[in-house]
Amino acid sequence: MVDAMSAPELIRIVSRDSPMALAQVERVRAELAALHPHIRTEVVPVKTTGDKWMGDLAQVEGKGAFTKEVDAALLAGEADLAVHCVKDIPADRPLPAGTVFAAFLRRDDIRDALIHPAGLKLDQLPDGTRIGTSSVRRSAQLAASHPHLNCVPMRGNANRRLDKLAAGAADALLLAVSGLERIDRTDVITEVLPTDVMMPPIGAGILALQCREGDTAVIDTVSDLGHPDTHREATAERMFLHVLQGHCNSPIAGYAKAERNGDLSLRACVFTPDGKTVLNAHEWAGPLDPPTLGTSVAVALLRQGARELIDSIAH
Repeated sequence: MVDAMSAPELIRIVSRDSPMALAQVERVRAELAALHPHIRTEVVPVKTTGDKWMGDLAQVEGKGAFTKEVDAALLAGEADLAVHCVKDIPADRPLPAGTVFAAFLRRDDIRDALIHPAGLKLDQLPDGTRIGTSSVRRSAQLAASHPHLNCVPMRGNANRRLDKLAAGAADALLLAVSGLERIDRTDVITEVLPTDVMMPPIGAGILALQCREGDTAVIDTVSDLGHPDTHREATAERMFLHVLQGHCNSPIAGYAKAERNGDLSLRACVFTPDGKTVLNAHEWAGPLDPPTLGTSVAVALLRQGARELIDSIAH
């Protein structure tokens, strides 16, 4: 806990300018206000390459397309704190030099939801139903479990995708439950899919707070918002992805889970885009620390041929 004397008076928070990103910032502001009512916060919105580009993300640096401009504002001193979805932060390379994670907020729901205007569930969808998603993770899993469904490319924030669904660009959508909760649109959910049907992306449902390395006053202040179990889960998952060197076109899924007794497990899969090959690993940490668990699960998948599978996919 930081004392009021050394705490900053104002924290400028940089974020993507999408409704979802701004809702995430409001959560951070509310949690900060509850812990440190004397600190003022200000939002610095930026439009990222990923928000402007509606094509294949691999053509614009993949996942980094959603973080590059935010990182730049932080490093330039235009803001003091960045709020990121962990699933959007590349793990195949380190954080930008001069920045650190100050906290991982308590994890939200990691599952995906099906949105179908007529209320059909996933197993009820007829042959040829068009599912709007640009996620290789989702489309590979659907190809494996529901090969009779067709995935059609669909990018844009959740509100925009819901508009496209209403306009007939697809028959159904897959969206993250946590995202729909953040924009207050859980009313559209037809079915929440269990993780054994649709495994989440690495970092699902986790918001990370990133600061400049030397900014100890801000780091100490916002680290109070961190959630220990989420920190352990995020650390294991990001180390797993780092060892695999997955890119934004890699169909990789997985999640770590900290149990109430302190046990930590990590379950993960690597798929071929057509869903015909699925590599699986699931380990419990026991005495292992989170990074070692992440490494161990990645090595288990590498033994099964994950490297060749990932490298064979264009990116």
